[in-house]
Amino acid sequence: MVSKPRPASYSVHYSFVQRFKFTAKEAYEWSMDYRADDFELMGKSATRKIDHINNDTIMLTDAFLQEKGRPVVKRRLIRMYPELLMMVNTRVSADNIHSQFLYQFEDDPKGGSLLRFTGSHVFYGRRPTQAKIAALASEMKKEDSGIWVNLNEAMNKDLGH
Repeated sequence: MVSKPRPASYSVHYSFVQRFKFTAKEAYEWSMDYRADDFELMGKSATRKIDHINNDTIMLTDAFLQEKGRPVVKRRLIRMYPELLMMVNTRVSADNIHSQFLYQFEDDPKGGSLLRFTGSHVFYGRRPTQAKIAALASEMKKEDSGIWVNLNEAMNKDLGH
């Protein structure tokens, strides 16, 4: 069997840590409780459809408008590992397909907990310069960590600690 040649691609990797004042188990369970109003909690405007495939696998379909008004739909396969307080988010829609994001929650010995986030964003096309890749990583880290700052505030309100 002959496979089709794959288009040129490259990955942009980035990571950050978010602190919570809750146990890792509490933060994980709150974060894995997907809801239709998740984007409002993130400080964004979008809609979310949630399909529960089974007790540890979810398909999210998110729809929003890009800055120039172009509609975008992103489908994400969420695989939860509650025994590890971890989840993997894999992009399965055409826009940046195969991108993957890891979320690991752990108790902080100083109190509360930490989310260790690692992103691997796949882009298709010619590989840009290292400087451009570094700038993309910085931009994505800023955006994603900002979302978790907003989610941390929502978690504080919901869990009331």
